[in-house]
Amino acid sequence: MSIKSVVSVSQAVAAMEGAGVKLHRAFGFQNPEQFDPFLLFDDFRNERPEDYVAGFPWHPHRGIETITYVLNGTVEHGDSLGNTGSLGAGDVQWMTAGSGIMHQEMPQGNAQGQMHGFQLWANLPGALKMTAPRYQDVQGKEIPEVIDDDGTRVKVIVGDFWGARGPVDGIAADPQYLDIYVPAGLRKTFKMDTYRRTFAYVFDGAGQFRDASTPQGVLLEKEVRGQEVNIRDMSGDRTLVQFGTGDELTVQAGPDGLRFLLVSGAPIEEPIAWHGPIVMNTQQEIRQAMHDLQNNQFIRPQH
Repeated sequence: MSIKSVVSVSQAVAAMEGAGVKLHRAFGFQNPEQFDPFLLFDDFRNERPEDYVAGFPWHPHRGIETITYVLNGTVEHGDSLGNTGSLGAGDVQWMTAGSGIMHQEMPQGNAQGQMHGFQLWANLPGALKMTAPRYQDVQGKEIPEVIDDDGTRVKVIVGDFWGARGPVDGIAADPQYLDIYVPAGLRKTFKMDTYRRTFAYVFDGAGQFRDASTPQGVLLEKEVRGQEVNIRDMSGDRTLVQFGTGDELTVQAGPDGLRFLLVSGAPIEEPIAWHGPIVMNTQQEIRQAMHDLQNNQFIRPQH
């Protein structure tokens, strides 16, 4: 057994997207090979409707898959193929943009005006970039939650974990996407695939992950420079932790417990050409996508 090393620890940074939605970006648009097969991860959490109601009006996607997980509020969505729907608290949408789709996402707060969710972009291999678009809308009640005897709770959104299988399937990156809560003061070890790219995103509570090269643990929201660990505080909110190889991950929850997303996937290891919401393998394919957009040929006939 080997503990996954901690490669980097960073904080999500404030950003604005869509028609003026304030959010925090954990990674995206820089060094796409670092998190391969994942491209971007956003945390859209707001308490004021004016910070999110403008939403994400009509925009294109090609060559990727987008995964939206809602914790509070709702997200109304529609697309150029006539699909419409609403994602509520606990719901997930996995959209395979494939050859191209135009869609919009319009968030609405809960009764207290709160809106919270995440969006992850996963790359598609070249052989599937022009596949037919596909949606998987999953209600929260369909997502299995496994509760261990020590109180640890794991929602299995994608993949297999502790005997449960997530309802989202057929994803090119063959990922695992888990929502994990570890109770206060508990030390917990999770078995992981050795070679998959793996990251944790902490959004509630605090704690520490054990690092193979620093056995005392790496406190969340810390700087990691090689073997040096600079401890600043114990806050874990909006903290991204990237892991290296190893087949297990150990976490020590702080006094208020720890909740985080744990995501892993098999690297695609192909060239990446990226232009906003369009991700292809070559610049020629990007130019073709822009030509298609300008000439109303972006949406391909579905057979």
